[in-house]
Amino acid sequence: MKRVLSILLGVVVLALFGGTIWFLWAKSRKPETVYQTESPKVADIVKKAVATGSVVPRREVAIKPRVSGIIDELYVEPGKQVRNGDLIAKVRLVPDMVNLANAQNRVAKAKIAMESAQADFERNQPLVKDGTISRAAFQPFDTALRNAQAEMDAARDNLALIEKGISRSTGGTTNTLIRSTIAGTVLEVPVEVGNSVIEANTFNDGTTIATIADMNDMIFKGVVDESEVGKLRTGMTLLLTIGAVEGKPLEATLEHIAPKGVEKEGAIQFEIRAALVPQKDVTIRANYSANADIVLDRREQKLAINESLLQFDGEKPYVEVETAPQKFERREVKTGLSDGIVVEVVSGLTAKDKVKVPKAVAPSNA
Repeated sequence: MKRVLSILLGVVVLALFGGTIWFLWAKSRKPETVYQTESPKVADIVKKAVATGSVVPRREVAIKPRVSGIIDELYVEPGKQVRNGDLIAKVRLVPDMVNLANAQNRVAKAKIAMESAQADFERNQPLVKDGTISRAAFQPFDTALRNAQAEMDAARDNLALIEKGISRSTGGTTNTLIRSTIAGTVLEVPVEVGNSVIEANTFNDGTTIATIADMNDMIFKGVVDESEVGKLRTGMTLLLTIGAVEGKPLEATLEHIAPKGVEKEGAIQFEIRAALVPQKDVTIRANYSANADIVLDRREQKLAINESLLQFDGEKPYVEVETAPQKFERREVKTGLSDGIVVEVVSGLTAKDKVKVPKAVAPSNA
């Protein structure tokens, strides 16, 4: 009995010793590295440059008065469609006191001169009829009366213009009626009835009564960094992403690249301008912010891989292709266009190949 117990105890000790040795060996053993694989895919590859900016009307006009005064009436509001020549507002003049006094004085003098000429005319007219004086001698009195009447009319017209902006001779208003100079949409009316307005002159820009733009001719105005501007050419296609407009990006055609850059926040930027391609059922409003992807080059439905799969021997790109489970061989590839994420594979791979992802994943026995 004692012998059996001894044998059993020896077996247990040997088992514990062997188990300990196996555990220490397994723990010290390096885990096997496992790599994931990816297969090439057919994709559209678009190389882009990025610009930020906004969508604005190509032609936006600020309507300003040609006289100073007070807004008497407004005939438009934002969003209204107007034609060239349509009435925008009416300005009530506030006469300059010096000019008003001079105009009144002119009328008074013209009245005195006309009364004097009228008296001379009436005194000498009977003498012509009875032959006392010749018609040639009477002619200066007739001319003087006509001139006095013309001066009186001109003085009264001048006074009416200064007081009310209305010509007595024509009966029409002049600069007090503000009219649109283009056809389009009223974008804003920054004044109200009763506001004072100032005419545009050498010393100031004048008060804007309304801003009008042609909303059927919109452009994208934005900026690109100097690192990208050298890749741009007029005629390139821009894909605009506008946050306020759902759906696919809008297209625009690049038509202008600024010849001079401007420093902004420590970087040199160049202004660009592109004409939007009209699109039905899409409403574009002025000053929508937009991001533009400028298409530098494009490849459609080409075999491609993620650029992160490429490895390099000097300047030669290669990948590692799986030949058996977790067995890989090096294969050189020829690449084409890259958009920074995926790259075109011109030769060296097929769609059935499995390409090693260079970064190993966590081992299965960790």
